[in-house]
Amino acid sequence: MLIKGYDAGPLVAGESLLARRGFWSNYLLAMCSDGGCAERPVPEWFGEDGADTDALSEVLLDPESWPVFRVPAEDGPGAVVIYRNLDGDYGTDYLLTHPGGSHAEQIASRDGDFSGTGLTWCELIRIADSPSFAAEGVQDTASRCLLLLPLLTDPDVPDAASARLVTALAEIGAPQDTVFVTAEHLLAHLTRRSRHDPTWASPLSGS
Repeated sequence: MLIKGYDAGPLVAGESLLARRGFWSNYLLAMCSDGGCAERPVPEWFGEDGADTDALSEVLLDPESWPVFRVPAEDGPGAVVIYRNLDGDYGTDYLLTHPGGSHAEQIASRDGDFSGTGLTWCELIRIADSPSFAAEGVQDTASRCLLLLPLLTDPDVPDAASARLVTALAEIGAPQDTVFVTAEHLLAHLTRRSRHDPTWASPLSGS
């Protein structure tokens, strides 16, 4: 797999890992690392356990194999998530891909802390709900929504955001008795750390 700017990285398609137990707790609990939760974030929020999380962490952070998760969109920009497993420089990079696949640009990264422009809720949902079935990558809208979720930098998400997140989490196996609390925890962390400035040009605007 080739992506400009990652020529030295051993990129591999990671989409099959979404169905593995331990993936979502690895991917989403990183957003709760600021210590702002009243209770300790746990893999059980996603129907997983610590053993699942540890086992898949070894796969996701393998320096010999950098998982890539493609979120192609039918009409407009899509996204790519890359586990950048450089020795001493581990992180997750978030790229936007432009129509026609002409190029990809990094808009955010997580290296312990999140940095970058990110997306508004409306931008995130527009990508999540527009899968391109002609392109390789994640087509399921629930998984697409959750893969894009760390990019949310919108302090004023609509009331419908919580219900949408609950539905997505339930579809990937989050327990029904805790899924509402899990959704609220994730949204609280995202909106609290929000860096979205309404005066900034959107990364989807092409400017």
